[in-house]
Amino acid sequence: MKIKKGLINKLKSLYSKKKYEIIKRLNEFKNLHGKSSDEDIFKELCFCLLTPQSKAKSCWEAVCILNDRDLLLKGKNSDIRLILKKLVRFHNKKADYLLGAREKFKKDGRLQIKKVLAGFSTSFECREWLVKNLKGIGYKEAGHFLRNIGFGEDIAILDRHILRNLNALGVINEMPVSLSRKKYLEIERKMKDFSESIGIPLSHLDFLFWYKETGEIFK
Repeated sequence: MKIKKGLINKLKSLYSKKKYEIIKRLNEFKNLHGKSSDEDIFKELCFCLLTPQSKAKSCWEAVCILNDRDLLLKGKNSDIRLILKKLVRFHNKKADYLLGAREKFKKDGRLQIKKVLAGFSTSFECREWLVKNLKGIGYKEAGHFLRNIGFGEDIAILDRHILRNLNALGVINEMPVSLSRKKYLEIERKMKDFSESIGIPLSHLDFLFWYKETGEIFK
């Protein structure tokens, strides 16, 4: 692994400009974890289920529309598909994923996602459970969800933006064609080592790469 020092210096310079904005966003996520309702947490899960191969802002718009129309918790598959069709790719499958997640976290007719998540002592354990028990959730989506609810600052969200930057910096030698569990954890470990070596926390590095690619700090 040959790290490119020139690019690292540029990254550190960008971090000095965006550090407090990143911290503010992460603190918002932490507050969500502590004070939010089951419905708020479920909205974040739905958002992360929608994001693969779709624009983040369009996915959040879809979630907000579904929520405003009381479809996230009570809507039929056909109603959900109709909303998703306008905003996200693979809307039929993703509607199925939302319904599957809703049923998984409903107990005695009530949404109880916070209770389930509270049963895990680490984000790693929780991530494994999410990947094994929810259709449409891989390591990237599970990590994204946990980060967005303030419970995943020590795990990586290896989307194409992150991988492209890790490759450019020399942290990984090539863009992976696919990400098996073994490969995902291997790259996550390399990203952690890299973040420690340059003094930028893992969760901050994720936002920094995202900003570098999109020009904003969103979700």
